[in-house]
Amino acid sequence: MRRIPLLLTKDIEGRLARFCVLFAYHSGKIENEQITFPMAREIFASGRVSNDTGDLRTLHEIENQKRCFLSLRPYVEKKRMMDVAFIRQVQQTLTEGTYDASHLERGEQPGEFKRHRYVAGIHGAGAAPKEVAERLEKLLESVHAASVTDHFLAGVYFHAAFENIHPFADGNGRSGRLLMNYYFLIHGIAPVIVYEDEKEAYYRALEAYDVYGDLDMLADHILTQQERTWVRTKNRRNRRLSTFVTEVADE
Repeated sequence: MRRIPLLLTKDIEGRLARFCVLFAYHSGKIENEQITFPMAREIFASGRVSNDTGDLRTLHEIENQKRCFLSLRPYVEKKRMMDVAFIRQVQQTLTEGTYDASHLERGEQPGEFKRHRYVAGIHGAGAAPKEVAERLEKLLESVHAASVTDHFLAGVYFHAAFENIHPFADGNGRSGRLLMNYYFLIHGIAPVIVYEDEKEAYYRALEAYDVYGDLDMLADHILTQQERTWVRTKNRRNRRLSTFVTEVADE
């Protein structure tokens, strides 16, 4: 299966900087239609938006994406493995100041696992609050296992399973997409923009995993998004990708 390695070329800094702005825009817009590309570009460039009349939550979401990228950089360089505390910190950084009143009134806080049952998708995916920590631990054990050699597929699996667990009251999509890319980066794989204009296909792929445990559709989608991100071509694969899920289930 073809996938794109992260090539350390002399212009990699500039390319990754452009990637960060585009990723923040598309990842945010999947769930928040008020986000615009000029807004994201200005915040990443100067930390502010001129003549903006949007709501503060939208601005905080973009600012948080920028803060999160900056905070993760030294961890990428050290190839720090994810753990539960790391996941909670990423979600807290991404959602600081963005929880609405209804969540706060129910005792929900950024960086803390959900206290109430929230479901995702039309089939109601989402672990019970008391199950979240244990399921995340098992997920991390699976993708960090020494036997894992296909880190692209492992990263896709992490994303699918993370969204299925739905560990937080809010920000699961943004957190899951960023954590998948973090996993890619520490394993030398080019990160991915999940483009908002293809979000329906993305949601269908997540649903296929939720309902059937089928990872193929999401892996195909992430691969084409990776190619669109870096080379803007789409090549068909000829290998099924369900093997990894079977191996994990057997461990």
